[in-house]
Amino acid sequence: MTKQKKAAALKYGEGNFAPIITASAKGFMAQKMLELAKEKKIPIVQDQGLSEVLSVQEVGAEVPQETWEALAKIFAFVIKLEKKHDIATQN
Repeated sequence: MTKQKKAAALKYGEGNFAPIITASAKGFMAQKMLELAKEKKIPIVQDQGLSEVLSVQEVGAEVPQETWEALAKIFAFVIKLEKKHDIATQN
């Protein structure tokens, strides 16, 4: 049996105490979210444990506190990628 694909989109804006869930989907719609993210060159991080937790949260809610440490590592990774990409495109 194949596990149903799950996806969540997050935004960490100024003034927010924690990242906000901006979209969440399962199955076909999760696949469409991932395809759109790839098309728009939005970084994708695959983490089954986080997707399990985040996919059951309400859109517009802050992410649960138990995910903060893992998400901090992910946001640091994404920022590093963005900086590396900026340097690559400037050359």
